[in-house]
Amino acid sequence: MKTQIITLESHDDLISVRDRLSWAKTPRILLVWPKYERITLRQVDLRVLQRHASSLGAQLGLVTRQRRVREDAESLGIPVFESTGQAQRVAWPKPRRRRLPRHTPVKGLREKRNQLPAAEEAWRSHPAVRVGAFAMGVLAVLVLVALFIPRASVQLTPVSKTQSVSLPVVASPSVDAVFITGSVPLREKRIVVEGTQTVIVTGEGVIPQSKAKGAVEFRNLTQQKVTVPAGTVVQSETARFVTTEEGVVDAGVGKKLVLTIEAVDGGLVGNVDAETINVIEGRLGLSLSVINPEPVTGGRELPSVQASDDDRARVKELVMKMMEEDAREKLKGEVGPGDMLFEKTMRVSQILLEEYNLPPGAAGTKLTLSMRVEFSVHYADASDLSELAALAMNASLPLGFSPASGSLTIKPVTTPLVASDGSVRWTMRVERRIVQQVDSTQVTSLIQGRGVRAAQSLLDETLPLANAPVITVSPSWWQWIPIVPFRISVVTE
Repeated sequence: MKTQIITLESHDDLISVRDRLSWAKTPRILLVWPKYERITLRQVDLRVLQRHASSLGAQLGLVTRQRRVREDAESLGIPVFESTGQAQRVAWPKPRRRRLPRHTPVKGLREKRNQLPAAEEAWRSHPAVRVGAFAMGVLAVLVLVALFIPRASVQLTPVSKTQSVSLPVVASPSVDAVFITGSVPLREKRIVVEGTQTVIVTGEGVIPQSKAKGAVEFRNLTQQKVTVPAGTVVQSETARFVTTEEGVVDAGVGKKLVLTIEAVDGGLVGNVDAETINVIEGRLGLSLSVINPEPVTGGRELPSVQASDDDRARVKELVMKMMEEDAREKLKGEVGPGDMLFEKTMRVSQILLEEYNLPPGAAGTKLTLSMRVEFSVHYADASDLSELAALAMNASLPLGFSPASGSLTIKPVTTPLVASDGSVRWTMRVERRIVQQVDSTQVTSLIQGRGVRAAQSLLDETLPLANAPVITVSPSWWQWIPIVPFRISVVTE
């Protein structure tokens, strides 16, 4: 007879083995238990596999040498073999059929049924009992409606008054928190502003027309010949000159060489007297001496209009004034509502750009200055002032009152003064509206279950109110305050 052989593996469990049984199409299924691997199948799992194999129309058998598994299988009637060859050679024992127990019918059931009462008791069917039960049901529904359907809203206007106090304030850069004594942090805001301004030049000057020219005599101070390159710089007390040609001074002390020179700067500054050029710049001054035998002449100048120092100062003053006004307007727009800006503390933090379109000595009729400047200013933050005001007001809050939200106002009374240490001092006046406290639990306990008019009168007599209380009941035809407290809402203005 055909036999399906399934070799178990260490990772197999009841579900996986059952699925593998379902694929078997033979009348006998043989599970091979591995010798050196641990299979986690219990006796109850073997029972489930045996029943599943039976439902497939097959008989289940095992190949194993493990004593515990053999005992569990034999107790369930599952045949166990030493090897797969033995299982295919020998005949398998027929599976035992389970006989269901037969139930013996109980005698006398008809007599017992006849002994049961045939009709209900008479008082249950009495009209008065039925009407009473119906009335109690309706009453219970009405009670639930009266408890949970009505809703009442009580609107109260407690007594209120104005609380005010004058408070000296010191905003200091050394303070980093708000203190009830009146100290608040002094904060800083910075802004970069650009500006350009043009003025008419009023200064007078001269423009170099030509450079002075002449000749100098070099004298050797050593025993070697010395080369004098073109561009060698020589100078007098007032001007500098360069050689316009190259030359070589012969070897020997006192040997001479004459070369032409030209002034570095144009104009009259290059015109010097004879024997006034006597310095050689650089290392050549250690080997040579220099002198101009004749005056150096030819430097000429023309009169012109140039920007003077006064013109530069005037245009800078105009640009700074314009940028300061611009910075002041921008800072006012950047501070938050309620912040207190101290305009007297505005100063130039740093100059980022200062560029004139006419360099010194250049001729021109207009002078333009472009600047980029960072300004800084100190201010007191609105949140710090509000915190200080709340601390001072709460310290003097009357008993039984609470502050109304959104009613705090802060106004400076004196002009802020800047002290030598950088702090700012002034006095501000703080006002707010305070409201008499009303206990909503007390209100609820006073009016629950009462009529609307009676509840209004009771609240008006008991509580300190500025106006008569307003009670709104839903549905509108209901004239009593709910008994259940959570159906009553109290709103204070």
